[in-house]
Amino acid sequence: MKMLPLGRTETQVSQICLGSMTWGTQNTFAEAAEQIDCALDHGVNFIDTAEMYPTTPLTAETLGDTETIIGQWVAQSGKRDQMVLATKVTGKGKEWMYGGKDITPEKIRVSVERSLKRLQTDRIDLYQLHWPNRGSYAFRQNWTYDPTAQQSDEVLENMHEVLRELDAQVKAGRILHVGLSNESAWGTAQYLRIAESENLPRVVSIQNEYNLMNRLFDLDMAELSHHENVGLLTYSPLAAGMLSGKYSDGDVPEGSRRSMNDALGGRYNERSAVVCNRYVALAREHGLDPSQMALAFCMARPFMTSTIIGATTMEQLRNNLAAASLELSDELRAGIHAIYLDHPVPM
Repeated sequence: MKMLPLGRTETQVSQICLGSMTWGTQNTFAEAAEQIDCALDHGVNFIDTAEMYPTTPLTAETLGDTETIIGQWVAQSGKRDQMVLATKVTGKGKEWMYGGKDITPEKIRVSVERSLKRLQTDRIDLYQLHWPNRGSYAFRQNWTYDPTAQQSDEVLENMHEVLRELDAQVKAGRILHVGLSNESAWGTAQYLRIAESENLPRVVSIQNEYNLMNRLFDLDMAELSHHENVGLLTYSPLAAGMLSGKYSDGDVPEGSRRSMNDALGGRYNERSAVVCNRYVALAREHGLDPSQMALAFCMARPFMTSTIIGATTMEQLRNNLAAASLELSDELRAGIHAIYLDHPVPM
């Protein structure tokens, strides 16, 4: 398993990160523990979670259960030091989701304490802001994204306050590194500028969606990532399972995410289903598993620090882990590019 630095730090993370958002609804503690142990055996040293998980489905009753499950594993395994553990603080949202408040210094203080308790650890290796207070173009919001209502002074003042609080948490030893999620190039650049000017924690990573059918990161974000050493931690590298081929021909396997969320957060539609089928067919033409091709594509991108995989079965997990050793041929890359030219933003 290839290891890469987390930003400009000495922390090394595996090129595959184990996602956890199904733990607590689709997966039990025993199943989650088996997944973690298997991932460790395959060289994975990175787990990503969030205080709002599990998400499939997202309910008030299960809020925080994923962190609790990871905490049980930490307590029982004694392997905390073998793992780089990442979690996230929620922002503005539903009232039942931690009050639905913006990310503020107070929110961070409360959430860090809460996450540490659930995770049964004394530190969080990577603490991420789940989404910007000002809004985001993530989750198909790019089609109608309009930043003109944002008030620059308010946004920047909040960024200063948040970074100062994160600095206090770092100095207290509760968190080691700071990351962003669902952010833009401008937002990331401002956090970097403020950190440099005030000697505050520097952003080491950004967790945005990226896959064969969502390549918004390829442009401005890729440039920023290159020059500033802020690597991508991609979520949904299989487009919520679409690129595995399991939804081909309109199939909806029992217990799958589409059986709970038919549109898969806006990803599944008539346009995207057709394009997805082309990528799945291309993989099979080359004798490859579609999931492994999609994951290998992500891992090969120059701005990629780690690709976050999720699985509900051990068969899926082992199949996805095998993608770490797959290299795509020039012919296959050309085939991927041809589909991309025809369908650059299909969902």
